[in-house]
Amino acid sequence: MVKKQQANPIPVTDAARTVKDSAQQIWHAGLAAFTRAQSEGNKAFDTLVKEGMEIQRKTQSAAEARIAKATIKVQGIASGLSSKATDQLGKMEAVFEAGVAKAMHKLGVPSDKDVKTILARVEALTHAVQRLSKPPALPSDSSAKRVTTKATTSPVTAKKRVARKAKPTIAAANKF
Repeated sequence: MVKKQQANPIPVTDAARTVKDSAQQIWHAGLAAFTRAQSEGNKAFDTLVKEGMEIQRKTQSAAEARIAKATIKVQGIASGLSSKATDQLGKMEAVFEAGVAKAMHKLGVPSDKDVKTILARVEALTHAVQRLSKPPALPSDSSAKRVTTKATTSPVTAKKRVARKAKPTIAAANKF
């Protein structure tokens, strides 16, 4: 077998010393990194906590703004629905009242308007009867002759006048 020769053979003692020195340098670098990480780690942790709190505040304020917008939108929709429901309820009420009025009319029950009209006519008739039932005032001498002559000459005519005045009012009252 042929052996290859190395160009610069390192003696065993130098190689061991180089490895030992390298290992010590790695150990010292690791200790320095650990110490730095330990001292800067607290600072980094505090910085991360502050950044996290700031992100939480921003996120919370954005969420509250969106919730406020959504609340306003929902209130608008609810208001619209409420007004529509009120309108529909008003329409249903009008239909119900019309149905009740129609049924009462079929049964012959007078409406409020009819009752008021009848009461006004009764009051007018009452006043007319009171006027007619009052005794005539004593006339003066010249007018007494006219009243007596008219009353004695045509009593039928006086009755017709009273009947004509009362007849249309009574007929109108009987209408209902």
